[in-house]
Amino acid sequence: MNFTKTKAARRLAAHLLCALLLGGTAAPAALAQDANTGYQRPPETIAAIIEAPNTPSVSISAKGDWMLLLESPGYPSIEEVSAPESRLAGIRINPATNGPSRGYYYNGLKLKKVSNADEFAIKGLPQNAQLSNVTWSPDEKYIAFTNTKVNGIELWIADLGAREAKKLTEAVVNDAYSGRPFEWLSDSRTLVVKFVDEKRGDMPKATHVPTGPTIQENIGKAKPSRTYQDLLKNRNDEQLFDYYMQTQLKLISVDGKQESIGQAGIIKSIDASPDGQYLLVQTIQKPYSYLVPHYYFPYKVEVWNRNGQVVKELAQLPLAEDIPIAFDAVAKGPRSYNWRSDKPATLYWAEAQDGGDANKEAAVRDHVYMLDAPFNGKPSQLASTKYRYRGVMWGENMAIVNERWWKTRQERSTLVNPSKASAKATVLIERSYEDNYNDPGSPVFTKNKYGRSVLLTDKKKQNIYMISEGGSPEGNRPFVSEFNLKSRKAAILWRSEAPYYERPVDIIDLNDKKIITRRESENDPPNYFVRDLKKKQLTQVTKFPHPTPQLEGVQKQMLQYKREDGVNLTAVLYLPKDYKKGDTPLPMLLWAYPREFKDAAAAGQVKSSPYEFTRISWGSPLFWVTQGYAILDRTDIPIVGEGDAQPNDTYVQQLVSSAKAAIDEVVKMGVADPKRIAVGGHSYGAFMTGNLLAHSDLFAAGIARSGAYNRTLTPFGFQAEERTYWDAPEVYFQMSPFSFANKVNEPILLIHGEADNNSGTFPVQSERFYNALKGHGATARLVFLPAESHGYRAKESVLHMLWEMDQWLEKYVKNRQVQ
Repeated sequence: MNFTKTKAARRLAAHLLCALLLGGTAAPAALAQDANTGYQRPPETIAAIIEAPNTPSVSISAKGDWMLLLESPGYPSIEEVSAPESRLAGIRINPATNGPSRGYYYNGLKLKKVSNADEFAIKGLPQNAQLSNVTWSPDEKYIAFTNTKVNGIELWIADLGAREAKKLTEAVVNDAYSGRPFEWLSDSRTLVVKFVDEKRGDMPKATHVPTGPTIQENIGKAKPSRTYQDLLKNRNDEQLFDYYMQTQLKLISVDGKQESIGQAGIIKSIDASPDGQYLLVQTIQKPYSYLVPHYYFPYKVEVWNRNGQVVKELAQLPLAEDIPIAFDAVAKGPRSYNWRSDKPATLYWAEAQDGGDANKEAAVRDHVYMLDAPFNGKPSQLASTKYRYRGVMWGENMAIVNERWWKTRQERSTLVNPSKASAKATVLIERSYEDNYNDPGSPVFTKNKYGRSVLLTDKKKQNIYMISEGGSPEGNRPFVSEFNLKSRKAAILWRSEAPYYERPVDIIDLNDKKIITRRESENDPPNYFVRDLKKKQLTQVTKFPHPTPQLEGVQKQMLQYKREDGVNLTAVLYLPKDYKKGDTPLPMLLWAYPREFKDAAAAGQVKSSPYEFTRISWGSPLFWVTQGYAILDRTDIPIVGEGDAQPNDTYVQQLVSSAKAAIDEVVKMGVADPKRIAVGGHSYGAFMTGNLLAHSDLFAAGIARSGAYNRTLTPFGFQAEERTYWDAPEVYFQMSPFSFANKVNEPILLIHGEADNNSGTFPVQSERFYNALKGHGATARLVFLPAESHGYRAKESVLHMLWEMDQWLEKYVKNRQVQ
């Protein structure tokens, strides 16, 4: 629809006035009367899936001779999830442990030998273990990990030869900041560890008596920023941030000897040089910000020696509140400092040549520089980039520089000889990263003498090796290939074949052509195998059982169909195990998450495999296939804007058209009752759900979890939209289901975590949308899950969410009263 400026202004003014009025008039959702109080439990078939044991995670040694099996418990309790936390500058901290408040933990470790699948327990692990940060030593004779206790975080190691673990420190590790709190040095006998600073004093106490107002000021300088959660709010928050982040670095040997190094500070990151003689240390500086999270705070970059002495100050970066609104915008000045993997101690970093502003025209976006130890020379230039710099992959005296550009969806990989920086670089790959069918994959790495990852190469043939998802019109068929650096052509060494979905994980013997794969089918759960490409032999290593036998026999089919504008679409249809062709059409739940594209052909590509195992997690819609529903999952909802057109300019039209095409397909097949179809989604899928109910009558009901519904509350961009509210007010208005709450005439269930930490999806989004719906007489229910963030974790919360969804689907879909 086209608006004149006058009409648009009037509608937007009415919209904003409505938002203000509704915000203060509706009764709190918590006061709603309900016969069922407290946490509820869904049908036992659904509950049993949630309560089933987890399949272990797997970490494979670089040599491919050992697997580490990481066992994890089930969902944590609401008591654990609702423990006190401090929310500071975008970080959530458990004040009792000085670590993350919502960590994911393992409770057991086992070793498995790849060659014969023998399995060994690791002795001496802590009781009631909560293990994380599990990391192999460079020589792979040890692993290090942390153990979280009620009063802090310990550092442990396990000797893999002795298969025995021991504690290295008491509960004094500082794991409050994002990233691992320790680094192995190249000798594999020493770690540099972040400790809580014992001199930091007592925790600052908040006073109920204000000492003055909290003031922010901007003097004529544009500082737009997206919508962030958990920002600093006042002086007490700043003091708490200092308290939790104050860190002292120490060197610890595997026999437990400790040595403090350097000055304590707000240490952002540590990175040891490959030879272990230097540390790259980044420390946060003041002033802090109430507008942006911690990663935009000022910081200093230094090189320390092993004694903690500053060898070189590399940069002082200012507060980055003024980064332009654009996906490829970056802060001014140097950024992304790292060590070359193939040299003892050589730094490299990037620096924007366009002022960090992706909206400016520029022939060169970034320069990449290098500097050798002892860091007193002049930096040399490694490369210049056409697009925004995205990192370097190192081989032995070889560099592949990666770059990417959002607006055109282009990516580029360039081969550079770091010893001859003046030599002409070779463009190896330049392509649209939306094009799944022509994705060459990602390189395979190996470890060098420093224990660092470098490209696996055949120097004689000038080959590197790639693993790709292998997109094709038949579905994903992963492959491993050798990519020739001279011809820039790939030769596939092996590719997954039906009826399996088998993904290469690593090349463990290049000479004998042995690879490790992760293999699954519709009925076989994922397990690990050694595939001998020479002998064409396949040997199973793990034998993980079916995690959810309740889903055995469920029917699965990949659908391919067209939207009315000719765009190809796909979805995965699940039917109950006992459903037969010709049976009465079923009630159905359609689940989706819209995605933006610049190319219609890429949008229409198949993006999954018909042979993938049916796995399920807390957020999946597949639970209801056990309750007699058809489920349409991974339903394509592409929003396409080719050329100069922006995808969101026709968001609503494309959304409705995609949903209608999906429904037409399942109705034509005779498997779904068109009068009993629900739509649902999480996050941007919830936003989609609100819009589909507002702008169509395709569905009987909707379920929207943790969404955003009023785009004026995210005025400086959202999802893939770079334009601000003031650039495109009509787009913001048209895309907001809040604007059309009076048009929602189907029942809608809104669920939201009270502690949502995702950018833009503040809980108030669901509260205001519910108030608007209620004000217009809609059938709506709002459920806030205490202590839950954007993803739900507590077992009680997940079970209750599933109960809410089940009740809603039973009442308004399966047993819908059609007039």
